[in-house]
Amino acid sequence: MARNLKSNPDWIRPLVHELHPYTPGEQPKVKGLTKLNTNENPYPPSPSVLKALRGSVDERLRLYPNPTAQPLRQRIAKLHDVEENQITVGNGSDELLGLATRAFVEPWQGKRAGRVREKSLVQYWTPSYSLYPVLTDIQGAIRHEVPLNPDFSMPSLRQLKKEQQWNFDAALSFVTTPNAPTGRGYSTRELLALCRAQNGIVILDEAYADFAEQNAMELASTLSNVLVSRTFSKSYSLCFQRVGYFVGHPDLIHAIDCIRDSYNVNGMGQIAALQTLRSLSYYRSNFQRIKKCRNQTAQELEGLGFNVLPSQANFLFVKPPLAPASEWFNGLRRQKILVRWFTTGQFNDRIRISIGSNQEMKKCMSAIRLLKNRFES
Repeated sequence: MARNLKSNPDWIRPLVHELHPYTPGEQPKVKGLTKLNTNENPYPPSPSVLKALRGSVDERLRLYPNPTAQPLRQRIAKLHDVEENQITVGNGSDELLGLATRAFVEPWQGKRAGRVREKSLVQYWTPSYSLYPVLTDIQGAIRHEVPLNPDFSMPSLRQLKKEQQWNFDAALSFVTTPNAPTGRGYSTRELLALCRAQNGIVILDEAYADFAEQNAMELASTLSNVLVSRTFSKSYSLCFQRVGYFVGHPDLIHAIDCIRDSYNVNGMGQIAALQTLRSLSYYRSNFQRIKKCRNQTAQELEGLGFNVLPSQANFLFVKPPLAPASEWFNGLRRQKILVRWFTTGQFNDRIRISIGSNQEMKKCMSAIRLLKNRFES
């Protein structure tokens, strides 16, 4: 058996030995839990998407899918009023974020002749998406982490230039907008100012843009150094299928296409995403339901003494009263409510609550009220 075999640690790159992989939210192994910890859409795909998927289970399963997802790219281009060569599609937006790191960032090999440190620099705000440092480490590049303001808003361009923390020559900058895990939204104006000032590539990671008042998609066509990342997971209920895309300058898209895997987007994912874009009215109705529920839940939590950050996403980032966040997390878990608690960093006093269906949020709020009463007694 394999457990009795010995391997040689030298077979594995030292860099890989030192990696700390991305930690996803808990995936429940038992039934009956209300899952509000991974920002999934509480509503199913449209009936037409489910019908298209069922209809795809036929002899096509023996064939390779479209290698460039061309029909899907064409539909995405039409959605955003751009050219087809401004679009590339990936196995989830995470794959594309990794490809961008490989395409635009040099591995750091020390101060050798001709090496420029900024060419190996990947920068991002903290807190932000915890995959960014993992991708940076995999590439053997340099992390450059810049803190957000104490209220988790983004520092102004003037502030960044004055304090000299942000590096305007970094090879690649990730900006999650709206931010995760905080939910804070950033205006198109402040994103435009930042991207214009940047000499390297900027990826605007808009996984939650459909729940926000503004987005920055227009910058993908007006600035040559900007890529906008979108996903079908959060807004369009297709986490299971793993489909995401970039919009940007054709030269940047071509660079990504040069290094992506062949047939990187599975056929059923392409079919589901394509049919999704033919059913937008169904999803836009869901966006409104989620935003309404988010705002109502925020008001209820504030009334119970929670500190609730303003959210432009499909979740709330809250600081609970009376007891540490860890006790709230565990107490809700015992009541079969899963939320996310980040155990380390500057925000381990907060929990993140994904917005579920109205029924799920009623269960969550009932559990929170019960737990609050216990902490008060």
